[in-house]
Amino acid sequence: MNYEQVFADAIKNLKDEGRYRIFTEIARHRGDFPNATRYDENGVTSEVKVWCSNDYLGMAQHPKVIEAIHQAVDQFGAGSGGTRNIAGNHHYHIQLERELAGLHGKEAALLFTSGYISNQATLSTLAKILPDAIVYSDEMNHASMIHGIRDSRADKRIFRHNDVEHLRMHLAQSDPAVPKIIAFESVYSMDGDIAPIAEICDLADEFSAITYLDEVHAVGLYGEHGGGISEREGLADRITVIEGTLAKAFGIMGGYITGSRQLIDVVRSYAPGFIFTTSVCPILAAGALASVRHLKQSSVERERHQERAARLKKMLADRGLPVMPSESHIVPVLVGDPVLCKEITDILLDEYGIYVQPINYPTVPRGTERLRLTPSPVHTDEMMDELVDALEAVWDRLGVRRAA
Repeated sequence: MNYEQVFADAIKNLKDEGRYRIFTEIARHRGDFPNATRYDENGVTSEVKVWCSNDYLGMAQHPKVIEAIHQAVDQFGAGSGGTRNIAGNHHYHIQLERELAGLHGKEAALLFTSGYISNQATLSTLAKILPDAIVYSDEMNHASMIHGIRDSRADKRIFRHNDVEHLRMHLAQSDPAVPKIIAFESVYSMDGDIAPIAEICDLADEFSAITYLDEVHAVGLYGEHGGGISEREGLADRITVIEGTLAKAFGIMGGYITGSRQLIDVVRSYAPGFIFTTSVCPILAAGALASVRHLKQSSVERERHQERAARLKKMLADRGLPVMPSESHIVPVLVGDPVLCKEITDILLDEYGIYVQPINYPTVPRGTERLRLTPSPVHTDEMMDELVDALEAVWDRLGVRRAA
């Protein structure tokens, strides 16, 4: 077999469909987000403004976070030394887990190297530990959740997105005696809609299910202390497991789960994705700890963030650009074609210095390709004017369909 030809054909298929992804080489400026330097294939640089980062609040550039990382490097050096069962629990791991448990009003927390791993490892472990468990999963759940459910080999039921009645039907048709896990997200990252958490909790109570809530696109951003949608709506105590990330609003890297002390201990003791993986770098844990503590006390960033998102949505709608409905800070702009989506982002980058990545299948369904804009508290009115002017000019040049 010609292995290289198989690889080449696989890449060609992506290119033929317009789904081949090119990663832009950029370097962000310390303390100057959203400004960054772009490097082309020849090493030539140009200045760009980032409009698609998941560093939603710009906390990766916050002075408290940077200072905490500097202090940790000076005191402890760089790496963690291995897995926690071999290298032990670093002081910052314990501090951060206590802080995260407190953020969500839970007894305990467990750190992972990423939000993807925290979902995959936890869901696969819980569904294996609970005998004959059935997992009820929202059809729009993240790939990491789907991965974990599949790895568990547990029976599963997929319910229509945010459709409480469809979930009820699945629960009612199941054996009342079997363990049940309802897995869903709070903020769905591509459409920006929000789950009916209270109604799902009601069903969990009625059918004796446990609830698993992915809050990665909400922690730090919603609630009085940044505990997410579940905190904002006063529902955190009704959720069995709250999962989150340190890589978005908190601006660092890593994932975590929170829950009862017993549940956390089970995952710690049984999940291969935790046991056999080098632990989170202590300097990153130090930065995350500083970020979480700051956002627990400060609502300035959250309030400004919501105002920025609302302003940009209105500006796009006023210009007739097809901004999709969104209940959250996510600002999706529909294109509907993968080749066109890539062409738009190339023009924005090359001619306007605006960096935004095309969002194509399989991240979103075919025919719903889009730009996903993420305004932050530090995107100014002037930056927004430049963005919307550029989008309007590109839309007109390419003849892209406007909003009805």
